[in-house]
Amino acid sequence: MINTINQSKRSDPFSSGEGGERLSLLELNALVRRSLEQCLPDEYWIQAELSDVRSNTTGHCYLEFVQKDPRSNSLIAKARGMIWNTIYRLLKPYFEETTGQPFTSGIKVLVKVTVQFHELYGYSLTVLDIDPAYTLGDMARRRREILLQLEEEGVLTLNKELEMPQLPQRIAVISSATAAGYGDFCHQLQHNPGGFFFYTELFPALMQGNQVEESVLAALDRVNARIDDFDVVVIIRGGGATSDLSGFDTYLLAAACAQFPLPIITGIGHERDDTVLDSVAHTRVKTPTAAAELLIHRVAEVADRLEDLSVRIRQGAYMLLERERRRLDTLQARIPNLVQRKLTEARYALLTARKDLSQATMALLSRQRHRLELLQQRIADASPDKLLSRGYSITLRDGKVVTDASSLKSGDRLVTRFSKGEAQSVVEQSRLIGTDKRNKSH
Repeated sequence: MINTINQSKRSDPFSSGEGGERLSLLELNALVRRSLEQCLPDEYWIQAELSDVRSNTTGHCYLEFVQKDPRSNSLIAKARGMIWNTIYRLLKPYFEETTGQPFTSGIKVLVKVTVQFHELYGYSLTVLDIDPAYTLGDMARRRREILLQLEEEGVLTLNKELEMPQLPQRIAVISSATAAGYGDFCHQLQHNPGGFFFYTELFPALMQGNQVEESVLAALDRVNARIDDFDVVVIIRGGGATSDLSGFDTYLLAAACAQFPLPIITGIGHERDDTVLDSVAHTRVKTPTAAAELLIHRVAEVADRLEDLSVRIRQGAYMLLERERRRLDTLQARIPNLVQRKLTEARYALLTARKDLSQATMALLSRQRHRLELLQQRIADASPDKLLSRGYSITLRDGKVVTDASSLKSGDRLVTRFSKGEAQSVVEQSRLIGTDKRNKSH
């Protein structure tokens, strides 16, 4: 470089010799270009982050490489870059197909560049090649960091621990309304071979681009507001490029799905792609059609179990009825003997009862006869005839027994009865014993 500068001095038409060299801006830039070409003639692999990636109508890609301080995240280096059309047409699909990551701002890359300096446009780096393995490593590292953070927070497996409903027939679908995968999913459910009914409701969301995270989170919020209306949530995409999967590798979306109160089934990628969202979802399948098949299979399993239980119930009922029929036949055969025995027992009981009744009646009659005899004796002892036979008499006045002589008056006609016969008399004078009153009658 010193020799180049010296030569420039000797050929400089504006050099005054005494006042120092004088260069035009173009000459200085040309000097810088020649110097860089001589000092940095090779190709170099550099690590950087993409920024401001854009392409124009010519097919060239213009971008900016940046490097950030890992602690403060502030820029510490920056360089303009470009990829010529012929290379960009090959490099972009190769990178995106290999990594599943769009070639866009915000990703870290390992690229082979040459150093260029143009007198008008200045310093730039021209991209010749890219190593997708470096970006894959960075993406894998980011995924591991997100999963580790979710594990430390204790939410990584929460959705996986939810119990899948026995009959997941009410399905909240998060997808794009125009996505081919959504149509395949609904068609598969509606035309299932078992004829099972499924209710699906679409919650539209963007499934590719920079707004995937925000859009899917908003759809989850809408589902959560009607949580009792659904059994499961299905997040599907179909027909999109593998490079669009980066929207499902974010912490916020993963955390929301991991803690969602309904089981989440994902069918957002291909068999070899595994996003953070797939890692936290309850069940991950390859495609929307596979998600539909999973639900159909689940319902079919329950239907088979119900059918098996139905068969077992019918068989059990038949066996029970058959056993009871045989029991009834046995009882029916035993009825005549049983009736005969019961009749014999009843006849014997009646005879015994009749004998007991007869004995009890005779005893009662005997007791009552004896009682009557005693009463009869008492009545006989108390009868007037009995008294009269003993020498007593009864005096009657007007048919009534006279017990008090003072009640008599002179002239009262009396009848006196004896054991044998009676006599009549007239009271002339009555006398109480112990007094001077006397009775005279004739």
